[in-house]
Order: sequence, then structure tokens, then C-alpha cells
Amino acid sequence: MDNKKKNIILIVCGLFILILSVFVSLNFINSLQNQFEDNQPGVVSELPEVNNEDEPSEMQEVKEYIPIVFIGKNSSGEEVYKVVKREYDEDVDGAKLRYAISSLILGPKQSEKQLGIYSEVPSSTNVLHVYDKGDYIVLDLSSGFAYGGGTESLYKRLFQLIKTVKRNADKPTYLYIDGKQADVIGGDGIMITQPLSENSIGE
Repeated sequence: MDNKKKNIILIVCGLFILILSVFVSLNFINSLQNQFEDNQPGVVSELPEVNNEDEPSEMQEVKEYIPIVFIGKNSSGEEVYKVVKREYDEDVDGAKLRYAISSLILGPKQSEKQLGIYSEVPSSTNVLHVYDKGDYIVLDLSSGFAYGGGTESLYKRLFQLIKTVKRNADKPTYLYIDGKQADVIGGDGIMITQPLSENSIGE
């Protein structure tokens, strides 16, 4: 083999080694960069020990929201019942209906109040018990719910309660006040037909 061919082979081999070295170096630098990024706050790491439960698709659990009925005004300025939603977690908040009524008693949030949303349900009301009797539910509230504010206020709070119950209970629900079924409520003696429905009281 003459010197010319040897030189060509050496040049080709040299170029091959040079290209291979550059490739290995780039991979090494890229690996270091990825390792750095994996340790940065807010960067999702795809390390081997991460199992399927930690993948973003599994982490994004479907949230459940509970409808609560307050009072506000429509675009025409007429007073209407307004439905707002509260995020619900059964493990934290317990029975859905109890959480709904507790949220109703707490009233609208400040941001909702700024939109003109309010409640006639007295904050002094307490949820005494929510009994699931199998075929029906007993919702027992303290007497704070039944008094104060006048007749108009009492009508409104009853409708708030009934509308909230109907959206969150899948069984007939009976309203009790201090342990007794509330067939008549308030100082003015408003009649209630039970179980609770949109037709339980007259306007």
C-alpha cells in the first residue's frame, strides 16, 4: 500500500474518531444539563423511580363541586336565587348534604358578596344531625334557622335551603328543628309540607 492510500486511511480514521469524540462529548454535556433541570423547582422529573401514580395525567384528579343556593340579581336587576359551587372532598368534608348545608350557613365568600350575592340563612344556625335512614334523610337544624329577620327573610331562607337540599340529596329529605319535624316554622307559623320540595311552601 503506497503512502497516499495510507494517508487517506489515516485522515478518514482521524475524522471518524473526531466525530465520535464530539458526539460523546455532546451527549455527556446534554446529560449533565438534564440532570440539572431535574433538580430545579417546578420541573417535572422523569426519573426511573417515578411510578404511574405520580405521572401528571394521574395527579390531575377530577374535582367535585357542590352547588349552594344564595340570592342575587339577574341582568334585569330582579332578585333571583343564585347557585355557586364549592369544592368538595368526601374524605375531608364528610357527607355531601352536611357539607352543602354547612356551606350554606357560612354564606357567600367576600368575592361573591362584591357581586351582590347574599344569604338570608342566619349564621347562628347549626347543623345538629344529618341522618340517612335508608329510604330518606333527616336534616336536623338548630332553632337559629327558624327565627329572626321577619317573614320575608324566613321565606327566602327556606327556599335557599330547599333548593340546596334538592341539588345535593338523592333521597327524600325531611327538615327537623331541634329534633322535631318542622311542619310549622317561625313565629308567623309558615306551613311546610314534607319531604322538602320546591312546592313545600307557598310564596
